[in-house]
Amino acid sequence: MDNKLTLKLNQTIIEQAKEYAKKKNTSLSKLIEAYLGMLVEPEQEKEITPLVKSLSGVINLPKNYNEKDAYKKHLLNKYKK
Repeated sequence: MDNKLTLKLNQTIIEQAKEYAKKKNTSLSKLIEAYLGMLVEPEQEKEITPLVKSLSGVINLPKNYNEKDAYKKHLLNKYKK
């Protein structure tokens, strides 16, 4: 059974959310319901596919490896002039 809920939100956010819902061919109410449903849903374990399992442990990285720094370095090398 559906119940009514009144919210006070920023007008700009409301307009943007309505436009988003329209693009997704849904109502703002259904959009908010789906979002809140995701927030309160208990954490579910993701199934690991056989491909991912087979790749596990293929690369040995140092314990102090920082992926953010490595990505920054990659971008700098890629886009330097």
